[in-house]
Order: sequence, then structure tokens, then C-alpha cells
Amino acid sequence: MRKMLLVMLAIVVIGGGFAWYNRQAIILYFVANTGKEAVAAHRAISWAAGPEDAEAPPAERPPNIVFILADDLGINDISTFGGGVAGGSVPTPNIDRLAADGMIFEQAYSGTASCAPSRAMLMTGRYPTRTGFEFTPTPDGMGRMVNLLSDTDRSGLPPLEWDSAQAEAAPPYAEQGLPGSEITIAEVLGEAGYHTVHIGKWHLGRGAEFDPNAQGFDESLLMASGLFLPEEHPDVVNARLDFDPIDRFLWARMQFAASFNGSEWFEPGGYLTDWWTDEAISVIRANRNRPFFLYLAHWGVHTPLQATRADYEAVGDIEPRRERVYAAMVRALDRSVGDIMDELEAQGLADNTIIVFSSDNGGAGYIGLPDINAPFRGWKLTFFEGGIRVPLFIRWPARIAAGSRSDTAVAHIDLMPTLAAAAGAALPEGVTIDGVDLLPLSGAPERPGDAIFWQSGYYRAVRQGDWKLQVSERPGREWLFNLAEDPTEQTDLAQRHTDRVAAMRALLDRHREGRRPPLYPYTLEAPIAVDRTLADRVGSQAEVIYWPN
Repeated sequence: MRKMLLVMLAIVVIGGGFAWYNRQAIILYFVANTGKEAVAAHRAISWAAGPEDAEAPPAERPPNIVFILADDLGINDISTFGGGVAGGSVPTPNIDRLAADGMIFEQAYSGTASCAPSRAMLMTGRYPTRTGFEFTPTPDGMGRMVNLLSDTDRSGLPPLEWDSAQAEAAPPYAEQGLPGSEITIAEVLGEAGYHTVHIGKWHLGRGAEFDPNAQGFDESLLMASGLFLPEEHPDVVNARLDFDPIDRFLWARMQFAASFNGSEWFEPGGYLTDWWTDEAISVIRANRNRPFFLYLAHWGVHTPLQATRADYEAVGDIEPRRERVYAAMVRALDRSVGDIMDELEAQGLADNTIIVFSSDNGGAGYIGLPDINAPFRGWKLTFFEGGIRVPLFIRWPARIAAGSRSDTAVAHIDLMPTLAAAAGAALPEGVTIDGVDLLPLSGAPERPGDAIFWQSGYYRAVRQGDWKLQVSERPGREWLFNLAEDPTEQTDLAQRHTDRVAAMRALLDRHREGRRPPLYPYTLEAPIAVDRTLADRVGSQAEVIYWPN
């Protein structure tokens, strides 16, 4: 009997040890086998068609508007500013052509350093202090899983913190959205007679109040989940990032799926970047005889890193593998921009079509590529320039001279009022718009207090003129930079200019007076090394901030 008990105890100990040693694999197994949706076979999209004959030639109609938004694209990923992936070996000629044909904003900023609140500001022209949409919604269970999968022993970072009580109190993922009471640029343009179409990522909620159709889009081809192609597809090349817990969660949970106007999920018609571009071209053809607004919100170059085999071969022998796949994804994104410009030319619409190109925030340090935001410090999930400095180009041949440049500080909140003004559309009555109209794109726009604000919980920043202040409770410090003299934020002047810090802190405090509280709480506090990627081991002297989300 005693021998049997000892054997059973040994089995329990060995089994428990095996489970502990392989706990991450066990976690990922359960993530991969729960919470997934049924995905139907692919079906063709039937876009609503405009009139067969135009009532007026394109030059005499309000301008068409095509807004192309990349996801997590680093400012050094495009060659417009002299950069390019892999040391410039993979240029972006089509994005460069778009930029050269219009206005390049040399000091353009995202709404914040993460995707969803930035997109809310693009849509509304309003800060989170007014909308309450302050944090990026994460799929149910993601926070808990990322917390369990994080590996501080490998990275050297302090531990990620997850608040289970706050997560329990938060609304379901689908209901963490931009309130229906907010007025989007799609609604404004729809009122002015535009046909409005969304293709791609949304991330502003999925309930009846929040989805694209509820927020002003006549038609919406939605990214229902996050794979660019099925993982085992013969034409895909994948690059897993085993050092990144977010990436590991995405590979386990994401599916290859789309939805059209709220339909059931179905398989997309190809690699997402290319398929969405083909569908965008179909939208342009269907609406060539009436004013349209097309919001093409690409998933590229966000993780999971997946490229077509053709693009992977075309970019050449780049190491490491993740950079080669990433470069191939950038190539696909650049091709998308070129194909859309070519179609507008073919339809005779190019001259009076506004094309806006930007990224929702800076490149992410968790993909392990050190130069994507060069020469700026920081990443997505920081308010250093690398996290919020983004490309912004506007092409409108009828109004904007090729080769135009602006060194005025502008931000995503400015695009809603700018596009409304360009279309001759009225802004909503009784609604405070924080952005400013950038038209006629000459000289500095009049911005209240000459200030641009960013916030995520207790981490806040403000730029006023050439001065920029960041304030955070974790690690409990301030950073002050003069961007005219130090655009890459190498020298912190907070201790030397205490009066300037106090004045800008007062600006931050006034910005939050009477604010609308966040719609739901942050549940994660993630440590981010400002000057290291997640693939690097962080030393004890590294500068680390926390990002609450």
C-alpha cells in the first residue's frame, strides 16, 4: 500500500512538474481551442453601384476622398524621408510617389501611441477627454493570457501587471466601442451626399451601436479576425515572435475571416492587403460617377507577421527572418497604394480625389526590429517621438501643388475637420471639435494654446510650440525636450527648466478639467523599454516606462 502511495505521489509530482514546465504550451492550447467563431466559405462582395452616368464631370463635383491608414507602420519603414526597411534595401516607390505629388507633413502625430483611440480621434476630431474612448479594447481573455505568457526572466523587464478585478468589471470586448452619440467623418460626409465605404480594420466596437454601419458607413467590409492568410496556406510565409506574448496570443486565437455589412464570418478572397486593395478598386469603379469616401484601414504591418511567398522572395535575402517577412509586408502595402492611385487615374478621377496616407501610431518595439522608427526614440506604447510621429501625406492635384511641404506640427485630430472643409460639409452643430482645419495647407493653423495632447491613464504628454513634456506616475518622473534643438529627444531638460515644466503641467491639468471619464478602465500595465526592442535583454540602467491600457 505504501509503495503504491509513493508511486502515485511520484506520478503527481512528475505530472505537476511537467505541467509547470510546459505551462505556456498548455495555456496556448486552451487559447487556440476556445473562443473561436465559425467561418463560412468565401463569397463575392456585391458593392452598391452609383449612377451609370455622371450628373457632372469629376472636376465639378465635390472631391472624392480615399483615406489609406496603415497599422503600426514605423516612420522609417518608408523611403520618403530617406529610410526604408532593412537599411533602405526595400524602398516604397508608390508611397513616395503619393507624397511627392502632394503635401508632406514633416511633423505629423498620431492621436495616441496605440491603435483604437488614435482611430477614434481620426474619425471624430476629438480627444479622449471628450469621448471617453481612451484605451485600446483587447479580445476577451487576452490580458490574462499575455500576463501569463510574459517572460521577465528572458527580457529583463519588470513584470507586466494585470488587474483581474478591473477586467471583470469591464464591458465585453464587442461593447468597448466609440459611443454612437459621437459624430464621425463618415456621418458628416454622408450628410453632404457622399457614399461612404469602410474596408479593413475598425477596432471601435462591434455591437449594434458601434460597428462601421452604425457610425456612418453605407458599406463595410470588416476584418473579423487577424490572420492575413491561413497559417498553413501554400502561398504564405510566417514569422513567429516567440519573445512576444502578444504575438503568441494572436497566433493561438486569430482566424482568417471577414464580414460584410454585419454578415456571418466568411473566408477572405486572398492575402488581406491584396484582397482589400482589389475590393477598394471595385468600390472606386462602382462609385466613379458620384462623390465617395473610401476608408481603407489596412492591417499591415501589424503582427502576426505574414507575407505572400512572392513578396518574401522579391525583397531578397534579409536577416533575420522576421525582418524579411516584415519587409515583404511593407512591399504589399506600398503596392496597394500604387494600385489605388493607378485606378483613380484610369477612371479619370485622380485630379479631384483627395488621398490621405498615414499610420495609426509608430512602429512597435515588440516585433524586435530596432530601426523602424529611426532616428526617433521610443515605440508604439510610448509618447516618445517614435511612438507618435507618423507619416502623413495628402495628395489632391486640383488643389495641392506637387512637392509641397509643411513643417507645422499637426495631428490626427486635424483630419476630420480638414476633410469636412475640403468636401464643403458642415461640422456637427453643438459638438466641440478639437482638431483644426489644415486647409489651405499654407502657414500654421490656429490651434488653441498652440498645444497638442496625448494621454493613456496616468501617462500624459503635451507639445506646445517646440517644447514637449511627458509625465508619468510610473516611473514617477517628467521628461522635457526642445524638439527644435533636439528632435530625437536625447537631452532631458526637466531639471533645468522647472518653470517650463510647471507651465506645461498646468496645460495638461487644464486639458483634463471636466473631462469625460474613460468608458472602461485600463486592465494592463505593460513595461516598455524606451531604447530596446522586446527581442533585446534589458539591463538595469535601461529607461523603462509603463503603458496603462
